[in-house]
Amino acid sequence: MLCVKNLVKTFDGERRRRSRAAGAEPARVFAVNDISFDVPNGSLFTLLGPSGCGKTTTLRSIAGLERPDSGTIEVGGRVLFAGGSGAKTVNVPANERGLGMVFQSYAIWPHMSVFDNVAFPLQVKKRASRPGKKEIAERVMRVLQTMELADLADRQATKLSGGQQQRLALARALVIEPPLLLLDEPLSNLDAKLRESLRYELKRLQRELGITSVYVTHDQVEALVLSTSIAVMKGGNVMQLGRPREIYENPNCRFVAEFIGTSNFIAGTVAARENDRYAVDTADGRLLLDSAASIPVGTEVVVSIRPEAVEVGATRAGEVPNEWTGKVLTRAFLGEAVDHVVAVGKHEIRARGNPAVSIEPGTEVYLRMDPGKLTLVPVG
Repeated sequence: MLCVKNLVKTFDGERRRRSRAAGAEPARVFAVNDISFDVPNGSLFTLLGPSGCGKTTTLRSIAGLERPDSGTIEVGGRVLFAGGSGAKTVNVPANERGLGMVFQSYAIWPHMSVFDNVAFPLQVKKRASRPGKKEIAERVMRVLQTMELADLADRQATKLSGGQQQRLALARALVIEPPLLLLDEPLSNLDAKLRESLRYELKRLQRELGITSVYVTHDQVEALVLSTSIAVMKGGNVMQLGRPREIYENPNCRFVAEFIGTSNFIAGTVAARENDRYAVDTADGRLLLDSAASIPVGTEVVVSIRPEAVEVGATRAGEVPNEWTGKVLTRAFLGEAVDHVVAVGKHEIRARGNPAVSIEPGTEVYLRMDPGKLTLVPVG
């Protein structure tokens, strides 16, 4: 459905102090640095990363709100943008791309009713492609029914709740029946409880309607819940691209491991390898882990350990791999789990487990880490 190839977008940076007098051109800053990805039909693809990583610039380039320096953007085989390397430039205007977009601010027209907000994109189409009044009314009511807003069709848009306004913005984007839906952090203005419920509502709608979507967010939980696949971005580059479980369980670098969830990081050196079983020597002992990575013996690495992969016990388990002793520094009740922070030598390891298990700070404990749940991350 969507194919992005070698997309580059730069902006003017600040001039260096020394070069101002010479009238030198400002340095170029890469907002998007030669990225490529494909979004299959009916899937929800998420661009995930911190502020300034290039995710929104990428989305706006697809929408036609930013003009890339080079690369190609195709939707359903139709070229929306092509440029660079001396090739003939194609740049379809945003209003002619036929894509749906939901903004972070919703952009609801306050002087219109719910019905009129949704009908407006159809009413302003060119006469040749504009539906008749009857068809417009049918399409608007159909999408309002899907969004559970049909009973509010005559209400002023500003008298809706935050969640209802978010669904109204989504209805307005869907009524034109776009081949591709673009969503720029549409849930970020909502409170935590409403945001959580609408994640699942959005996921249900996307799958039931089969809408091909590109979703931008900095919220890693949101990305894991909603996505068919995720591209984790940093500094205009895609650091890792894959399915949510793959990225969470097998991050390819420390940045991805830190950004997707919470991890303990323990530096060490590969001491031995037998098939997929690695032995890593660290400052506080040896760790055994399973990894399909190909890393030579003697290489410096980082072992990433998710808190839920660490089991805390008051007694020694016996001859099991990766059992370390430590002392509980602090604990935190999270409702569905309890976090313990345990001092082991120079490291402070976070463990997350059953809320029924809560151990007093200062208690000597044993940590057990399943080799199959540890991840080997190359340094750098």
